[in-house]
Amino acid sequence: MFEEKLDEFARELGADFYGVADLTTAADFIKKQGGNSVTGYSTAISVGIKLLDTIVNELPNRFEKSVAVNYKHHTYDIINMRLDLITSRLSSTIQNKGYNALPIPASERYDNERICAVFSHKLAANMAGLGWIGKSCLLITPEAGPRVRWSTILTNAPINPTGKPVENRCGECTECIETCPVSAFTGEIFNAEDDRDVRYNARKCEKYFEIMEDAGKIPVCGLCIYNCPYGRDSIKF
Repeated sequence: MFEEKLDEFARELGADFYGVADLTTAADFIKKQGGNSVTGYSTAISVGIKLLDTIVNELPNRFEKSVAVNYKHHTYDIINMRLDLITSRLSSTIQNKGYNALPIPASERYDNERICAVFSHKLAANMAGLGWIGKSCLLITPEAGPRVRWSTILTNAPINPTGKPVENRCGECTECIETCPVSAFTGEIFNAEDDRDVRYNARKCEKYFEIMEDAGKIPVCGLCIYNCPYGRDSIKF
């Protein structure tokens, strides 16, 4: 089947996670965030690549230049490029079958005021059944916690969803809240009806990075990624 071949191709290209989401129930949210350019697509293909534990595990030492450079280079620059290459090639395959496909960049800011992308990769991954939105506002997978970066393809191809939205499984855990150096998280559980500000103050993170840059440091944090038990406790030493 076409959808099985897409899954296989994505993994051949280096994807660790692959899922398909039915977006019909999220149409209003999608339009509110990204406008008309991302509306009208009934389906999203979510692709994820797991971060290297050897790099994430050095984040407590992020003020060391070598650690910050390595994290930014491999976790952002390289993996974002890999994700964009995967979604580009998958999109071409979908187009060659006669359907529309719109790859969303893995990491490109669309709105500086709201500090957000044109489309939420976390939304697609959650609705595809790959994980839940944690108290850190990150997508948490059962297998790797938040140690995954994501990208998305919007399409009208008739592909069956791989799952349904996953409910929060963070329970009483507050690791991400307690470790945040700027107290950006409120601890509120994800609710699709709430604005992001109910759970997360992105401006606090933005200001923190600006302060780091002004001090001559590479703006790297990621402690919420490092400390999440779902990623940390799955590591085999």
